[in-house]
Amino acid sequence: MLENCRSAKERWGGVNTIIDRWLQDRQDMLVSYCALSTIDSFDESNDEHSQKVRRFCQSLMDYISAGHFEVYEQLIKEGHDFGDKDALEAASKPYTIIDTTTEKLLDFNDKYQETDDLSTLVEDLSITGQQLASRFEAEDEMIAILHVSHKDMVA
Repeated sequence: MLENCRSAKERWGGVNTIIDRWLQDRQDMLVSYCALSTIDSFDESNDEHSQKVRRFCQSLMDYISAGHFEVYEQLIKEGHDFGDKDALEAASKPYTIIDTTTEKLLDFNDKYQETDDLSTLVEDLSITGQQLASRFEAEDEMIAILHVSHKDMVA
């Protein structure tokens, strides 16, 4: 029994580290977003504006990638490994929201990563902020469903 607890802790203790690192990435991305959202009008000729946009786009892509290729994958694996069919089913709703926001956030990135035309950035940032808020809520729900519910089994 003790060996099973050790094995589970070794196996799932790392998930906490992955989630913690990813949540730090989320915070870093939000700092970049806030740095942009305080600007009232963007000037394409202002290098600082362009750099802030590119920095936000890069942090956004890093955050989205880590979510899809590390965090969500681990959470779903955890649900499968614990045989928690109810949690996996419940997690499908927030995951659908995450997928929808991913498409819209990728569109934002595609539009601004390689352009100097910042004329619609203020409006697009507002929409992006709404997408991020939805996404954060869905991600937090998914973590609660697929990880926090198993935390006592790992400790």
